[in-house]
Amino acid sequence: MAKPKVKSLPDLSHLAQENAEITVRVTPKAARDSLTEDDGGLRITVTAPPENGKANEAVRQLLARAMGVAPSRLQLRRGHTARDKTFVFTRA
Repeated sequence: MAKPKVKSLPDLSHLAQENAEITVRVTPKAARDSLTEDDGGLRITVTAPPENGKANEAVRQLLARAMGVAPSRLQLRRGHTARDKTFVFTRA
């Protein structure tokens, strides 16, 4: 899968703590990929459709890129088919 084309991503390196849970709100099939941080948490929009895990993988790639870590370090714990998802950052 190609890296998402995003003009600017917020620096989320502070979230890269072992076993940290990261909650995001996802909008699939958007016009463009984006990641915004606001009062309610993280909002991610991806162009991928919500079928066969494509949107989940796109979200994981985008979040990892903003955090400055490898995508394999993020595990989707909750929300496989929901808009609200929880990822866990692991060191190993």
